Order: sequence, then structure tokens, then C-alpha cells
Amino acid sequence: MAGRLKLVLASGSPRRLQLLNQIGVEPDRLLPAAVDETPKKHELPRNLAKRLARDKAVAAQAALKAQPEPDGALILAADTVVGVGRRCLPKAELIEEAASCLRLISGRAHRVYTGVVLVTASGQLRQRLVETRVRLKRLSQEDMDSYLASGEWRGKAGGYAVQGLAGGFVIKLVGSYTNVVGLPLYETMSLLLGEGYPIRYSWLKGGAAR
Repeated sequence: MAGRLKLVLASGSPRRLQLLNQIGVEPDRLLPAAVDETPKKHELPRNLAKRLARDKAVAAQAALKAQPEPDGALILAADTVVGVGRRCLPKAELIEEAASCLRLISGRAHRVYTGVVLVTASGQLRQRLVETRVRLKRLSQEDMDSYLASGEWRGKAGGYAVQGLAGGFVIKLVGSYTNVVGLPLYETMSLLLGEGYPIRYSWLKGGAAR
């Protein structure tokens, strides 16, 4: 569509890109923003998700401004954090981290928070925080060993991916499913539409972005 707003996704996550595609959105550019994701002392999971999403948005905004021809595009950033009580679980990169996360959330409720930030064309920040409650079954040693062997946990907040094999462990989920995957679509769509991004254009043309 001529003259439409451009969208930059400040993430390299294939999950977030797939979720955007699901609602007919194809970002014009991917601009992953590297930030230190270490929680601050006593930082709550919900606050960590909000801070990291904001930090990613600001980092991507600065990187875009440094380009020879910054075009005032919308910038979308997000970060997902799994919390058990006041504790923030890591995005597991080592099998020991994943095993520790699974032991901690086995048979008990935990919460998944995603902070979503949209930088408007005028440089303002619009932010949302979405919370979903999840309970997994009590995992047997065989469950854990098999899941860890799959490697699906790598890079996933809390050491599991609800959209994959671990979906078979979920007993109860209250709230946004897409939030647990990594990008709450209702809130994201609301932010984009609020800034005039033509999400429904591809729908009218006969289908979601591919």
C-alpha cells in the first residue's frame, strides 16, 4: 500500500515473527536489539519484562536514528519473562538451566509476563504488560529427560515452549495463549491500530502476510 507506515521488529525471534504473520503483519525490517537481560537485585518478573521491552525499543530506536536515512517507522519490541513468585526464571541456554526451571515449575502454577513496547513515528513510547497464569502437570523423570533431550527448551523463557512438545504438559492456562508463546496478539494489534498501522490491509487483499 503506497505511503503506508513501515514497521521495524526489534527482535530476531522466529516465534514473534510467526505470530505477527498470523495477524497479517510482515515487518519491513528486523532489527534485533541486544540488551543485558540480567535481572536487577530484587527485580520482580513483571518489572523485568517491562524494563527489557523498553530497553530493546530504545536501543532499536537509537540504532535506527543512526542510519543515514531514518524514516520514522514504527518500532515494535517485546520481552517475555517467566516468574515463580518473586523469582525470574532464565531463558535457558544450558541443559542444567532448563532442568532447574522444569523442576521448579513442575506441578505448580507460574506466571508468564510479556512487555510490549511500540515506538510511534513521532518517537513516543506506548507500552503494555500482559500476564498469563499457567500450570503444568507434575513432571515425571521420564518427562523431563525426554523433553531435555529434545532440545526444544533452548532459548525459551522458563525452559519450555508451550507451542511445542511442552504443550502436552499444560493442565491450565488462564489469559493470553499468544502471550506465553512470546507476543500477545490482542494487545499488539491494538497498539498498531492505535497508531494507524494498516493491519487489515492484507486481509482485504485475500490473506495474511506470508
